[in-house]
Formats: sequence, structure tokens, C-alpha cells
Amino acid sequence: MEQKIFYVTVGGKTFTAVFADNPGADALKELLTDGPVTIDMEDYGGFEKVGALGQELPSSNSRVTTQTGDIVLYQENQIVMFYGSNAWSYTRLGKIEDLTGWEDALGSGNISVSLSLTEPHL
Repeated sequence: MEQKIFYVTVGGKTFTAVFADNPGADALKELLTDGPVTIDMEDYGGFEKVGALGQELPSSNSRVTTQTGDIVLYQENQIVMFYGSNAWSYTRLGKIEDLTGWEDALGSGNISVSLSLTEPHL
């Protein structure tokens, strides 16, 4: 069975996300088979967190209007997680399923986010 979900852990809370259907999301899924990836993220614009992935993923950018919970790729090597909305050219990687507590977990300022294929036991 193909893995369709991944986990995003931030601020001691874990959220379930669904992978998008594109080569960038497939590459992220492949990267996560080696274990969790932690990304240090900064607040940007009052509607998103952005952080360097440390490597490039394939992009299939298109102009999209993001919504809270969207996880996208920017410039092939930046992960962006939204708690607001923006219109820009991105590659969709995934979407948080249940947004309960998402904005609070992202908080303000810099954060550390972990992405994994298995649910962490906190």
C-alpha cells in the first residue's frame, strides 16, 4: 500500500498531512523513508513559516492561492507551511488534514518542525 500521509511535529504537537500528487511530493516521501527530517523555520509575512530543506526537490511550480495548512516547495529547496493565505508560484507537497491547534503550534518567531512517515511518540 502506498504511503499517502506524513506527520508534521511542531511545538510538541503532531499533525497528519496528506501528500500531494506530483514529483516533488514523491521526492519528499522518498527522502522521509530514511527517517525524520527536521527543518528550522522562520516566520515570513505574518502568514507562513519558511525553512531550508538542505537539498533540492523536483518542482512543478504553478501559481496557486495557498490556504492555512498547505505545505509547499519554494525555489526547489525551501519548505513553506501556511497559517494564512498567499498567492505565488509554488509546488504543492501536502496539506494538513485537521487544522485544530495548527496556528497555535506554529506560534510566532522561529520554530523547529519535524517531518516523518511514522507517527512520533511524544
